[in-house]
Amino acid sequence: MQVLLEQLEIGSDPTEVGRARRWARARLAGSGVDADEPLAETLILLISELVTNAVVHTGCPAVLCMLLPRRCPAGVAHEAGSVRVEVADASSRAPRRRLAEGEDTGGRGLELVSGLADRWGWEHEPGGKRVWCELDTAPLGAVDPVPANGREPGTRREARVSGEPRAGVNAGVRVNVAGAGAGAFG
Repeated sequence: MQVLLEQLEIGSDPTEVGRARRWARARLAGSGVDADEPLAETLILLISELVTNAVVHTGCPAVLCMLLPRRCPAGVAHEAGSVRVEVADASSRAPRRRLAEGEDTGGRGLELVSGLADRWGWEHEPGGKRVWCELDTAPLGAVDPVPANGREPGTRREARVSGEPRAGVNAGVRVNVAGAGAGAFG
């Protein structure tokens, strides 16, 4: 499977989150993922949460990276795969889940990531950390024929969250953004 690598440097200003969403929508469309597909909507929400966490909670610039399977032309079947989103920042502080109370306006980001992504996690790297998540994709036109959790047939299946990628999923496809050049973090 061919993989497209897309990368965006993000400043430490919270208004950068909107720019990251617009950039991601354009990249998804360029890879053949329609804006109204559930995959695109879920990815935009995940990107928004990860970028917000990086910018708001660290105060550092970040680098957003998307690894997208290349879609085949219309009418041609393609393999299932996964989309990986990574946000790297210069803070070594680990991300942590917070327990949001009823009226709290924050503290739900990592819970959303955990509930929407098939896998997510984080890792220290030289000069900071990288938080990542993955969504599995199905071949065009494929749906889950049997609901695994009481949902209607054809809806997105329950997310698996393990914190560890499955062996072989995007194995070896990584960019060390800490070494990406002087502009990577400021």
